[in-house]
Amino acid sequence: MLAVFFGLPGATRYARVDDPAVAAKNPYEGDASRAAAGRGLFNQYCAHCHGPNAVSPDPPRDLRRLKRRYGENMANLFHATVTHGRPDKGMPNWTGRLDDDTIWTIFTFLQTVQAEP
Repeated sequence: MLAVFFGLPGATRYARVDDPAVAAKNPYEGDASRAAAGRGLFNQYCAHCHGPNAVSPDPPRDLRRLKRRYGENMANLFHATVTHGRPDKGMPNWTGRLDDDTIWTIFTFLQTVQAEP
């Protein structure tokens, strides 16, 4: 599943996102103060490609559509993409620059701006 998402020949070396044993879990889900902090972090680190407050006219970069595209795998795919990158799409690997706390805080914000399916 992850190899298909990344579209990279070597992507199978990463954990499978459809394996419940490695399911990513947002520790801050539903935390309004984390979501507010996440908005600021998103605008600091992500807005230059994904638009301010996650609003982008370019559908592939519009992160308000994550839930619509990936459903229950949204957290796994987000975390894997941020930590491993997608060089073929211009997405850098943020490992070593953003810790898990920051990544999940940004994700908590993104959960609040998801488009309805």
